Amino acid sequence: MIDRTSMAETNWAENLAYRAPQLYQPTSISEAQDIVAQSDRIRPLGTRHCFNRIADSQQAQISLRALDAIESIDEDVGTATIQAGASYGQICETLDEQGYGLSNLASLPHISIVGAAATATHGSGAHNQNMAMAVSGVEFIDADGDLVTLTRETDGEVFGGVPVHLGGLGLVTNVRLDLVPSFEVRQHVYRDLPVSSLREYFDEIMRSGYSVSLFTDYQDDTVNQVWRKQKRSNSSREPASDFFGAVPADTKMHPVPGGDPAFCTDQFGRPGPWYNRLPHFKMGFTPSSGEELQTEYFVPRQHSVEAYEAIARLAGEIVPHLLISEVRLIDADDLWMSPAHGEPKTAFHFTWKQHPDALKRMLPQIEEALRPYDPRPHWGKVFTMSPETLRAKYDRLDDFKDLLATYDPQGKFRNEYLQYYLYGSEELTVDDVW
Repeated sequence: MIDRTSMAETNWAENLAYRAPQLYQPTSISEAQDIVAQSDRIRPLGTRHCFNRIADSQQAQISLRALDAIESIDEDVGTATIQAGASYGQICETLDEQGYGLSNLASLPHISIVGAAATATHGSGAHNQNMAMAVSGVEFIDADGDLVTLTRETDGEVFGGVPVHLGGLGLVTNVRLDLVPSFEVRQHVYRDLPVSSLREYFDEIMRSGYSVSLFTDYQDDTVNQVWRKQKRSNSSREPASDFFGAVPADTKMHPVPGGDPAFCTDQFGRPGPWYNRLPHFKMGFTPSSGEELQTEYFVPRQHSVEAYEAIARLAGEIVPHLLISEVRLIDADDLWMSPAHGEPKTAFHFTWKQHPDALKRMLPQIEEALRPYDPRPHWGKVFTMSPETLRAKYDRLDDFKDLLATYDPQGKFRNEYLQYYLYGSEELTVDDVW
């Protein structure tokens, strides 16, 4: 156990210091069970890549980072059981060596697999669904300290509330992931895509590869960069000379202007294994110091272009605080607390300079501009949407709260973040959860 009374640990971005005075770091499941059973309030802590206080607690946090192995691979059904402390970067090469892959990966492979699923992070692989959809089984420690296993096969429709659990279900000890056969990917980067092409050919552009990302600062009539990832089996090494009006980059690119492209995965159509191409950043590098903030809004797919233009009209307010914005597709899923539940979405992601006071003034403007398009924010990033507005967007919220109460009836895993957004505490404000 770490006593934090004289030492504050921060999240990755260093925009907040955790308030929890104690951090438990067990090295076995039985030790973790004892800690949970004896705790009054406790929150799971992953790789600290959330930008708000979703992982914080006024009493204690618990981290399973010491448990980071692949427990088993079931070749008969094509799944792998992964311990809760593992990041994507820690397991991918081993899976590939055994002939397997994951259909989707985080843009930043340093993040926790369990944390990515818990917050419905969508990744930079196939645009068909977010990364939590690869989770077909979850083992966790409930509020009594008992081990519980829920699976897609045995728990049916209720399992829709499990993978995206926001840390409120219990302490996850492992997840079972669906695997695919290993594959290779090529990546091409294009520059200066005309916004006029985006208006006319949005779907064709975004579905022209296994994964397509637009990087933009909304400043003029072009999109800065297009990153297009394609499976080797159905793509050419040579990029199209004119990609909807964009031109192939002649030097290796970083998404953020001025960023070091050495940190980025290979480009120019050089084929490589899925785990070295689907992320934007190499697994062996830390792409930045973390001195940033992030926001992301999901809007229904049919409103993509209108939402883009609504954001662009605020460029004068946005640009002084923006590093870069990324636009990607996420198809519908059946996970109760996923922003893409029941409807395909387009995600508008913002990487900001660390200007928190400015963002608290500016984000309401973006949310108001997107309001006609029913935006949903990413659970692990910063936003200012009211709890009442957010709760109204999730029609399975009551079912989700009932599920949490089944395994945590006294709210042992509940913190101020969940109290504010899910349960409507009137004593809290957005400053308590940033």
